[in-house]
Amino acid sequence: MTFSLRTLLPAALLAALPYGAALAQTLPVLDQVPASVRWYEVRTPHFRVLYPEGFAERARRTAHRLEQVHEPAGASLGLSARPVTVVLQTRTTIGNGFVTLLPRRSEFFTAFPQDPFLAGTLDWLDQLTVHEYRHVVQYDKARQGVGQLGYLLGGYGGLGLTTLGIPDWFAEGDAVGTETALTRSGRGRIPNFEAYLRANLLAGRRYSYAKAVAGSFRDQVPNHYVLGYFLTTRLKRTAGATAWSEVLNRYYRFPVYPLSFSDKLRRATGLRTDDLYQRTMQELDSTWRAQQAGRELTPATDLPVAATEKVFTEYQYPQYIDNTRVLALKSGLGHTPQLVELRRGGQERQRLVLGLQHNTEQLSVGGGRAAWLEFRYSPRWQQQVYSELRVLDLATGQLSRPGRRTRYTAAVLAPDGQRLLAVSTDSSYQHRLHLLDAATGAVLRTFENPRNLPYLHPRFGADGRTAAVVRLETAGKSLELLELETGQSRPVLPAANDNLSHPQPWQEYVLFNSPRSGQEEVYAVHIRTGQVRQVTVRPVGAYHAAVSPDGQRLAFQEVRAQGSRVLEMPLRPEQWRPVAAAAATVPANLYADELTAREPGARTVGPILPQDSVAGAPLISRRYRRLPHALNLYGWGLVQSPSGTGLNLGLRAQDVLSTTQLLVGAGYDGVERTGRVFADASYQGLWPVLDLSLEHGARRVAGRLATGNTDYDRWQYNRLSVGARLPLTLTTSRMLTALTVGTYYQLEQTQGYELAFRPITEAGRRPLHALVGSVAFARTLRQSYRDVAPRWGQSLNLVWRGTPFGTGLAAEQRAAQASLFLPGVGLHHAVRLRAGYQWQQQQEYRFGSAIFYPRSLPYLSYNTLASLSAEYRLPLADVHWELGRVLYVQRLKANAFADGVRGESGPLRGSYYALGLDVSAVFNPLRLRTPLEAGVRTVYNSYYKRWELQPLVLNVGF
Repeated sequence: MTFSLRTLLPAALLAALPYGAALAQTLPVLDQVPASVRWYEVRTPHFRVLYPEGFAERARRTAHRLEQVHEPAGASLGLSARPVTVVLQTRTTIGNGFVTLLPRRSEFFTAFPQDPFLAGTLDWLDQLTVHEYRHVVQYDKARQGVGQLGYLLGGYGGLGLTTLGIPDWFAEGDAVGTETALTRSGRGRIPNFEAYLRANLLAGRRYSYAKAVAGSFRDQVPNHYVLGYFLTTRLKRTAGATAWSEVLNRYYRFPVYPLSFSDKLRRATGLRTDDLYQRTMQELDSTWRAQQAGRELTPATDLPVAATEKVFTEYQYPQYIDNTRVLALKSGLGHTPQLVELRRGGQERQRLVLGLQHNTEQLSVGGGRAAWLEFRYSPRWQQQVYSELRVLDLATGQLSRPGRRTRYTAAVLAPDGQRLLAVSTDSSYQHRLHLLDAATGAVLRTFENPRNLPYLHPRFGADGRTAAVVRLETAGKSLELLELETGQSRPVLPAANDNLSHPQPWQEYVLFNSPRSGQEEVYAVHIRTGQVRQVTVRPVGAYHAAVSPDGQRLAFQEVRAQGSRVLEMPLRPEQWRPVAAAAATVPANLYADELTAREPGARTVGPILPQDSVAGAPLISRRYRRLPHALNLYGWGLVQSPSGTGLNLGLRAQDVLSTTQLLVGAGYDGVERTGRVFADASYQGLWPVLDLSLEHGARRVAGRLATGNTDYDRWQYNRLSVGARLPLTLTTSRMLTALTVGTYYQLEQTQGYELAFRPITEAGRRPLHALVGSVAFARTLRQSYRDVAPRWGQSLNLVWRGTPFGTGLAAEQRAAQASLFLPGVGLHHAVRLRAGYQWQQQQEYRFGSAIFYPRSLPYLSYNTLASLSAEYRLPLADVHWELGRVLYVQRLKANAFADGVRGESGPLRGSYYALGLDVSAVFNPLRLRTPLEAGVRTVYNSYYKRWELQPLVLNVGF
């Protein structure tokens, strides 16, 4: 599993940072927890589990569980994976996990997610254990043939390169299949997981394989988890449970070539990837259409929305404001998440664009207010993520923040808007339910939870004195009614392997979602009798039921090919259909059932992964200290030098807690035919990031020598850069905000320098002792997927470089640059305006440019430089062009720009400009999912007074 929020902030802010940031930042800033956190470890034969203080009990349980799945999770790939480190991140409200080779490890984010369609009826750490460990097995499968050669030549970086030809749908789909086969739940058994693919096929939208892999800027294309689950599972059903093991064995043999994976699949099974896709979609289409035949739908009416059918747009999580108005979350390919008001017979009205929303499934309305949670990053520590309550007064538009730096994963308003029910999972995996004051966020009561069962999807009853809540127990999920005054609870539905979610009390019933019919529908259970009735029957299910204040109508959302829509229907219990108990109505699931029956590992663990404690010898916890483990070598061979040029060989090291990075290498410059050695180190365990860079090498340049002859001169140089930077994330709303402050000392000295006339940018015979200070600030609006650039925002960069030590060469430079982002004429167009000013003295040395310089012009060093730039970015067309199996084009883009610069050095003045147009394409070569962007630039260069045509590479994808 991966979570895009981890990369959302730096990726979005990168576009806003000015050129010439002028800091010696050779190694990236990684995500860590505060240095004050004490770490411990437990070891088993195949795992080292690292965890922060206070998580010992769950860490030991997780270590036992990992050992339990070690053999079965690798059985169908014919492999027992090598020992691996698992890091438990407990100081975040994000529920997620990942496996990486750089360096080799897995990380579990332990906050129990409220999303019912992620963990199903499993404990969250059990879900992560099975899914993420399958990824470990997949990577270890690569340690053969060409993969082993890549490892020998480049370490885990080289091993990772050999896996690039394997589509990512295989990795995630195979892991989803493993979690489905080895547990009682898993996403393969959750109808919502397949809902959008089902909606597409029932609507006649059967996309090409290229589009299914690469995506679209117009249509909803189910992600690689969904695509991969069905493709990998169908092959296991038809060719045998170990079929993928044979495909991978063939792939990692020599040779590896473009589309090798598809060819090796054909050699092993007779099917190319395209054939497997087409047969799978045909089977799913016929299966789901057969299930639809004869189904009598419950009538419901759409609430009017502003979206068209042309671009995928979602309306989700409806909540009644009053009897005629519904608040919903609008999002999609062309919209950042925002709250909108829908009215029967009226028009859509935008209310608020959200920040980094957290668990919007728990959006709630009460007393004229709306409440939800947003993520809040610790400014410095990106693995320390809080949640923050946001309450919107729907009458005045006033937005408040009653709870800050909390650990809540759900928060819902009472009908009168005065109180909130909030769920938290703390850093010791303790699950709690709190009653809060909605105005201040103060905790009024914390309910007892002696068995530490997770609380899921709480909702107030209409009287505000009771609440319905789902609990996860050993046997599965149960539904309870909680008396808020006494704290007493009573069961409404007993625990069962039924993925209950989103309960809503109403009169003598509790409405809830369940997949017991084979897709998610709304049901109602009678509180006194326990009888369950089915409320909705819709084409692809119904979700998130909400009752109108007068109790006459029910609002819900349903999935459609063009995006979810909000519907209403009358509440008439006499028309609801009685159903049997959940355990007696488990529908057949062609893919999941046959997968489990054939999976060799399932016969070892059993089809149900237990929820309670696991057996095993007691594990001893030991203190784990970061610095002794800092030199964790994970890559060797080809590396990139600080300058980014030339051929380099070296070593890479990084500890598994992302505190220390080290890069050591040697390179050769083919132009000057000289060599160099370099070392970069970064310690990031403190508030400031501490950086050190060393380089020693040779130069060979033609010029006049001190003897008067013109010849090549060769000399040696030493460079040192040492300093600190403080990177801060300051986002508190829809504006992504970051600030970086840094200061560095830089030294360059030479030996054997004989040129008589030293270029002013060379150190020459005298050393350069320089200080560099920089401040970079960026604040940009969140982008939708279809936006080509931020449509609002500002950035500012300040740089000072000088030689205040009074020894060596003398130089000083000051620079400032600002950018302004504005919306363009079209919906996804963007304008960027830039202005920069740079001053430096006419002294013995000149620094390079610290501001943006016009494109295509040669850099001319003046005492003062003033630059201006304007550009207009727009999408030209969103397309689905295919050239066989070689190329898939998704989008055409353009950027018109005008750059100008004026320089002065005493009486010497010069003004130059560049006018141009970039045309680029976003495309996927060779069926890769990661898009690339390249094109051409036509530009008029006023310095040379000519038009030029240049190739343009904007994004290499990786």
